[in-house]
Amino acid sequence: MTDSPVEILLAEDNPGDVRLTEKALERGKLANNLHVTTNGVEALQFLRQEAEYDDAPRPDLILLDLNMPRKDGQEVLEELQADDDLRRIPVVVLTSSESESDIAKSYELSANAYLTKPVDFDGFVEIVNRLDDFWFQVVKLPED
Repeated sequence: MTDSPVEILLAEDNPGDVRLTEKALERGKLANNLHVTTNGVEALQFLRQEAEYDDAPRPDLILLDLNMPRKDGQEVLEELQADDDLRRIPVVVLTSSESESDIAKSYELSANAYLTKPVDFDGFVEIVNRLDDFWFQVVKLPED
């Protein structure tokens, strides 16, 4: 990765979880720009630079909740998988669901990782720090 901030799209409808993610990323060691959408339709508009998101940057990573209004996370994954350009963006499902069927379906739809949200702040910070380390220090990502 370059020295420029990492662009992260968080698709999350729960304001409390958005705040937790923002705080955890602030404590992380990686400079980032966090962009938030609150439903699956907005997430896809952001990724396709449509409507109010016509100048949105291409994210380096998508953090995707499964339980969102308008289009849920699995519907977003289906559309990403079908898009030759967008399918290359890594997607980490970050959700409260521990359902085996949700886990299996997410991987079938090409999610790169599936994480269950920790209930406490310190656990959330730890997860985000590990995401930073893995996705932006260890893994080699394709250029745009």
